[in-house]
Amino acid sequence: MKRYEIRIAGFGGQGVVTVGKIVGLAAALYDKKNAVQTQSYGPESRGGACKSEVVLSDGEIHYPKVRMADVLVALSQPALDIYLKDLKAGGLLIIDPLTVIKEVPRTDVKVVKVPTAEIALEVGNKKFQNMVALGALASLTGVISREAFEKAIKDSVPPRTLGQNLEAFKKGNEYVRG
Repeated sequence: MKRYEIRIAGFGGQGVVTVGKIVGLAAALYDKKNAVQTQSYGPESRGGACKSEVVLSDGEIHYPKVRMADVLVALSQPALDIYLKDLKAGGLLIIDPLTVIKEVPRTDVKVVKVPTAEIALEVGNKKFQNMVALGALASLTGVISREAFEKAIKDSVPPRTLGQNLEAFKKGNEYVRG
């Protein structure tokens, strides 16, 4: 695998940073790839802008930040508005059509609409939206094995919500395959 760049963006409180950490952990610890995860967020604990980036490679990673993303997961309209310009032509854009309401102004990227919040409610709570998005990301990219993701989720979420997190991941995976 050459350098592969993933950016997850949305509002604080949507689990954006958690997803980035899980992607990095799954790749590095369980799929034995080189991975670097970085994050940034505003001073607000909830509602402010938030992003998490993961750079993957089989070789050395000399620069830890996303330059031009292969994948953008945008869980809010501001996230799409800010970061769409940094998505490569031919890249993958995953959006929730209930939170990203404007038409995507690019035709050179693959847009996949996943109702992450709606599916998360089926699992029991909107807070599992991030795991639905992660499941979709896992299925659509295939750059990290499903088993690695499941192990990383087990390592990263509270035991009392593990079942719901895994169910949300599974539903996101199935949604894009079905």
